[in-house]
Amino acid sequence: MQLKPLGDRVVLKQQEAEEKTKSGIILPDSAKEKPQAAVVVSVGPGTEKNGKKTEMQVKPGDKVIYSHYSGTEVNLEEEEYIIVSQDDIIAVVEE
Repeated sequence: MQLKPLGDRVVLKQQEAEEKTKSGIILPDSAKEKPQAAVVVSVGPGTEKNGKKTEMQVKPGDKVIYSHYSGTEVNLEEEEYIIVSQDDIIAVVEE
């Protein structure tokens, strides 16, 4: 089964939360903060407003940073995904 987003939506797979701090302190589950970094799984076709098509700026496989409280969490086949609008993506991480 696959998630195919509509319009300017993007399906993200969130990266794992850090298990320990940079200084080596192991964090319990209750102290872990959800990361804002994710990998793009799939991308919608874009939208059209006033006869002008909005191009999608990300593609599957891109690593991105998204707004903290954005998106809708979805569980599919025991995997957790987040569906966000392209406007909620604030940066593409280039390595």
